[in-house]
Amino acid sequence: MDTTPKNFGLIGVAGYIAVRHLKAIKDTGNNLLASLDRFDSVGLIDSYFPQSDFFVEFERFDRHFDKLKRGGTKIDYVSICSPNYLHDSHIRFALRHHAEAICEKPIVLNPWNIDALQEIENETGHKIYSVLQLRLHPKIIELRNKIMNGPADKVYDVDLTYITSRGNWYYISWKGDIQKSGGVATNIGVHFFDMLGWIFGSTKTNIVHISEPNKAAGYLELGKARIRWFLSLDHNDLPPSVAAKGQRTYRTILINDEEIEFSEGFTDLHTQTYKEILAGRGFGLQDSRQSVETAYIIRNAKPVGLTGEYHPMLKK
Repeated sequence: MDTTPKNFGLIGVAGYIAVRHLKAIKDTGNNLLASLDRFDSVGLIDSYFPQSDFFVEFERFDRHFDKLKRGGTKIDYVSICSPNYLHDSHIRFALRHHAEAICEKPIVLNPWNIDALQEIENETGHKIYSVLQLRLHPKIIELRNKIMNGPADKVYDVDLTYITSRGNWYYISWKGDIQKSGGVATNIGVHFFDMLGWIFGSTKTNIVHISEPNKAAGYLELGKARIRWFLSLDHNDLPPSVAAKGQRTYRTILINDEEIEFSEGFTDLHTQTYKEILAGRGFGLQDSRQSVETAYIIRNAKPVGLTGEYHPMLKK
């Protein structure tokens, strides 16, 4: 196994998720040579790679990559933490510079973008990896193994609830623009849709009950599950017992009325993701397809209202 430190570039280093990538690059013994962000409040770099170069203009970042290449320094990986709608372009940038791409979720907003990127991946011979860290969570792995080893014809009833309160800033930022973020179901839901598809199989039915700027809910039928899901950014949706404690996030998954607790264990999942990628076992383009398709359908569906199998939270 090649233990030579790899050289990284990082796009979107001022974003909140970037620190997990900085930590993962450092924890796996690799180097960050350059990073990019239009915002320059990036002092956190000093805690990880103080000698690395930083750019606020894409053109200069691109030129720097070219200069490094011509000087004999290869960028092996580009980590992408930019806004959702820019992922496709930044993945293409990485492959054009003969690097592998490591991209946050959602890897793209539209299913056909995956097909186009697959062509570029085939042409360049370089890989595109998606960060699907919930697949590495011990509790989720345990659950998947339990489902896969259970009765082959068993179908589970699942309620997914995820409320993560956001302030007014959210709607002013790119995250509040559905054209840039993909909306609630994509921005905060896509990793749950990936997790559920990974555990319960391919999609049979996808119905949307409500779809608003700050919340969405619907019904998914997968190969081995009937799922009622509810996603919200509204603190008013928090259960009173949670709100009373001053907590702003609530997540729960009920499977046949049994709660699956996985609030802990998230700390090092990005580092584990990087270890898997560096070992050649990362999750590729096709691993992301089902969750991208699910979120795309939800984003473009006409809500049917409170009919059929809707989430209990909607009774409020």
